[in-house]
Amino acid sequence: MHAFDVLGDPVRRRILELLADGERSAGEVGAVVQEEFGISQPAVSQHLRVLRDNGFARVRADGVRRLYAVETEPLQEVNRWLERFWSQRLDALGTELARGKRADRLRTPAPQHEGAP
Repeated sequence: MHAFDVLGDPVRRRILELLADGERSAGEVGAVVQEEFGISQPAVSQHLRVLRDNGFARVRADGVRRLYAVETEPLQEVNRWLERFWSQRLDALGTELARGKRADRLRTPAPQHEGAP
């Protein structure tokens, strides 16, 4: 699954937001997500599995509890891609803005001073 497919789902994005604050149990995540999105516990588990299987989250056992945490590397890869994408677009936008300003200067006649013939 592509990173944007994983991150495109609002439930998975919310889970990552919760995990960004630190490690949380599957039950804690489930309680918040079930309340906010009105989905079942098995559905939350499926979203956690997608995050885990695609490298966005890791899980460790603590007795009978499963504790989830964010894996930062896939998010850093997405961030690097977005930086490249946006920096190219913003550079192009800057060029177009400069062209527009130059064209405006060329079209606008220079102001004349009072008393000039």
